[in-house]
Amino acid sequence: MNKIFQLLLIIIFFSGCSFNKNSKFWTSENIKEIEEQKFEKIFDDPKALSQELNTNINLNLSKNFNKNRLSVKFTNNDGRVNFDGSLKKSSKYKFSKIEKFYQFEPIIVFNKDNVIFFDDKGTILQFNNRSKLIWKKNYYTKPEKKSNPILQFANNNKFLIVADNLSKYYMLNLETGDLIWSKNNSAPFNSQIKIYKNRFFLIDFTNTLRCYSLKNGEELWNFQTKSALIRSQKKLSMVIVEDVIYFNNSLGDISAVKIDDGELLWQLPTQSDAIYESAFSLETSDIITDKKDLFFSNNKNQFFSIDIKSGSFNWENNVNSNLRPTVIDNFIITVSLEGYLIVIDKITGNIIKVTDIFNNFKPKKRKEILPTGFIVGLKNIYLSTNIGRLLVIDIKSGKTISTLKIDKDNISRPFVSNQNLYLAKDNAIIKLN
Repeated sequence: MNKIFQLLLIIIFFSGCSFNKNSKFWTSENIKEIEEQKFEKIFDDPKALSQELNTNINLNLSKNFNKNRLSVKFTNNDGRVNFDGSLKKSSKYKFSKIEKFYQFEPIIVFNKDNVIFFDDKGTILQFNNRSKLIWKKNYYTKPEKKSNPILQFANNNKFLIVADNLSKYYMLNLETGDLIWSKNNSAPFNSQIKIYKNRFFLIDFTNTLRCYSLKNGEELWNFQTKSALIRSQKKLSMVIVEDVIYFNNSLGDISAVKIDDGELLWQLPTQSDAIYESAFSLETSDIITDKKDLFFSNNKNQFFSIDIKSGSFNWENNVNSNLRPTVIDNFIITVSLEGYLIVIDKITGNIIKVTDIFNNFKPKKRKEILPTGFIVGLKNIYLSTNIGRLLVIDIKSGKTISTLKIDKDNISRPFVSNQNLYLAKDNAIIKLN
């Protein structure tokens, strides 16, 4: 009887410990207990938005565009980009085709006016804005090349940090492409790379944030969050504000840790216990910040605002999107997976306006279309899709004013440098101006 009684006590204890967003929990000695969260959920209807709202309202944004590119690197907030190209001319730089290009989120990085990308064998290419190759380097063995490594980049104007899905990370001289050092991790990487002062940060497939020395690649500290046996291929993200790094994991948890030593400040789950059984299907947008709050959404019809200091929810709204949103003035702009441009009040979480930007596609075709990313220019929003179309959307009205055929397959989110718009596809970088 004693054993049965003890077993019942254990069951009762563990059934009371939950990782839902209103629970108290702990994961290590350093973790700070989070008080029960009270936040305002704007809509109770769990269905994704499927109709327009306030289409007669014109959106008027400040004319200022984001000049601080370093701030964008730390906050992920593109803001308003200084671009107003006619998109009448295009050129491309071709390379060997990347298999299963649609499964990952490619990043195009820039060195002044030069563009850096890679091909299917892990060869890194740097070429100028006239598509002339500056250098190309490959630091993979024959077996590694056959594995078709997927690379992520970050640079600080002197060095290029590279990390891949084969567990390798290394640093190159940005001007020459020469290898400075190379290391291997115990697990593959699938996250953004953030360079901050004399160190850089990565998240691997065990949901572990790792801090490395920029000088020699040695690990300085790591912070492990709860891992999942099966996880989504969606790239994880992080932002840095005042020597604190905020990052997500594949289970939807958000953590804040000190950059100096990895001490946990707070940790907040955004999903119920049920998500742990289907974490592979969760796709979260990049986290962005205005340095006061964190903003992000997911493909489970949730858009969150979280206070950056306390780790408490400000509000939650029903927006179904895994795309990086952007904050301009007091507005959050995003695009849902169903093809609606959505404008949200960043303070209250109220949805101000919803516009159908896929309305020019036939219903049968529309079911196949997914947005892959967007930027907000001076006059227009530029949205890429998985069927190779680039939509040009008027900011004020929210209406699609033109649709450009770039390719027939997946194209990356747009990137802008020196008044040129760049897109990546499976075998080329395309420049539009």
